Amino acid sequence: MPAATGDFIYLDHAATTPVDPDVLAVMLPYFTDRFGNPSSFYHQGQESRAALDHARSQAARVLECNPGEIVFTSGATESDNLALRGVAWGARLARRGISPRPHIVTTEIEHHAVLHTAFALERQGFSLSFVQADRQGIVDPGAVAAALRPETCLVSVMYANNESGAIQPLRDIAAIARERGILFHTDAVQAAGMATLHVDDLGVDLLSLSAHKFYGPKGVGLLYVRQGTVVDFHQQGGGQEQGRRGGTENVPGIVGLGAALDRADDQMFDYRRHCATLRDRLWSGILKSVPHVTVNGPLVPELRLPNNLNLSISGVEGETMLLSLDMHGVAASTGSACTTGSTEPSHVLRAMGLSDDACRSALRFTVGRGNTEAQIDATIDAIVESVARARSLAPTTV
Repeated sequence: MPAATGDFIYLDHAATTPVDPDVLAVMLPYFTDRFGNPSSFYHQGQESRAALDHARSQAARVLECNPGEIVFTSGATESDNLALRGVAWGARLARRGISPRPHIVTTEIEHHAVLHTAFALERQGFSLSFVQADRQGIVDPGAVAAALRPETCLVSVMYANNESGAIQPLRDIAAIARERGILFHTDAVQAAGMATLHVDDLGVDLLSLSAHKFYGPKGVGLLYVRQGTVVDFHQQGGGQEQGRRGGTENVPGIVGLGAALDRADDQMFDYRRHCATLRDRLWSGILKSVPHVTVNGPLVPELRLPNNLNLSISGVEGETMLLSLDMHGVAASTGSACTTGSTEPSHVLRAMGLSDDACRSALRFTVGRGNTEAQIDATIDAIVESVARARSLAPTTV
């Protein structure tokens, strides 16, 4: 599958991925001939219902869960919101009139879909604790354990970070939560197609995914909810998703999610190897040719997503580099695509202890299926030229 149009080199797969042509082919009939509403009883409606059931079974196979534990959503942001709000309000309703108020534990390196939801819940009377990450972006399970209280209703820790690429010790943290009888949620958006999503093995009670991160369509995701988990589902309507999320289902998108997740899981070993090879080639080339560059995130391969390379290039503003690389036909990022345009340094890198200068000079490259060694070599040349030009304009900053 091509990762670029013409000479354009796309190295921002953590932000979004192109839709796999085979996935698109599976989706297309549900935009046209098979357009029935899945809540309708006649043939066309039941044809759409069968497609939803198949996609749910595909997701359940990858997660190794019951299909009924899958709730389709509009994406990971909604899934994260639903996990935190649903569990928090479910706990409050169950503890009505009982003090103290329900408590949530999360980390400082979470995606804003989790952080902003947590802050909103705090304004509504819930209590929060935030656990720090170390210099590599790894959360200590012991620190999570220390933050727990008798009234803690939920722990939320992301599986792998979208900026640093750090993979968290999820199983150890989940075991601590389970031992205390506390629900555990993970934002697993960046891990899909990169790591196992078997929910029992991970020990999670809730798990969020978004299709456009693994070569599926935008605007569709899922939330895994372990059977028996008390969640106050808040989107009311026609009783879809077994009464858990009202609203006519996005049938083409859900079909695409199921197909994309199925393919991502089947191709995971080869995909990881392909990405790691290109990522390491990129880092090796930069290291040889560009002085004063530091890797942000884990140096141990087992602790880092195989497609992720996050660097701080001393004496160069990250946004300046992005503009220069774009002129060379290379797409990269300074961090989360959801914070583009913000003048504030990355909250993730700050939480890892980086200085504001190091945060502002950070670049993130995330490779994908269609990238080639030739593209990586061309990117290295573009980086070398861009850094040399930027530093020549401010030589005293290095």
